Amino acid sequence: MNPSFSRTALVLGDAAIDRLQAAHVAVLGLGGVGGYAAEALARAGVGELTLIDEDVIGPTNLNRQLLATVDAIGQPKADAATARAAAINPDCTLHPLRFRYEAAAREEFFAVRYDYIVDAIDLVSCKLDLIETAHARSIPIISALGTGDKLDASAFVITDIAKTQGCHLARVLRKELRNRGVTHHKVVYSPELPHRGEAADHEAPPPGRRAIPGSTPWCPAVAGLLLAQAVVLDLTQTIL
Repeated sequence: MNPSFSRTALVLGDAAIDRLQAAHVAVLGLGGVGGYAAEALARAGVGELTLIDEDVIGPTNLNRQLLATVDAIGQPKADAATARAAAINPDCTLHPLRFRYEAAAREEFFAVRYDYIVDAIDLVSCKLDLIETAHARSIPIISALGTGDKLDASAFVITDIAKTQGCHLARVLRKELRNRGVTHHKVVYSPELPHRGEAADHEAPPPGRRAIPGSTPWCPAVAGLLLAQAVVLDLTQTIL
């Protein structure tokens, strides 16, 4: 066995490491949440990763995104995540993709076999199409819900979307997924109500958003690590 994964094997067992090395996981969205998820999957020994993000690293990412350093500003997030994963796990087969998942790209994305999909994208319409399609094709998928304006990292949990409460994004997804016939879906979310401090508007909201969400270094990181935990435990059939 690769000594890089020997400590993980002591917890999960040798057979689990073999299953991880045979698995192909796609991570969509490599920001504050997805960047941590992708790195944890590489460190866990996942053998093939498709890493997807259309964005580049910017100065406002420095407070919370694992990939963001001053030297990396302007670099595509997909490329930065791939470089880190390769430096951690050189045996991992890596596919960096600079593109946005949306309905128009559905067949291109799903033409590849995935053992698990990690949804860490922001746009609701894109999340809905990805989730609905994965469920229709019986591909395991887990989604990150909102981490913006959160302070208590200990409040994040892995749960079914049917059990979520107090989260605006969860409420929207719950309703829209139900309309599409999806009543159960694994998510990482926090029921904590949003916090907003008094601060000037330093940047304009991106398309599709009315305001910029606040963020901390710790909440997106914890959410990303919980995504990776769920994927690894599911792929290895490990029960807590």
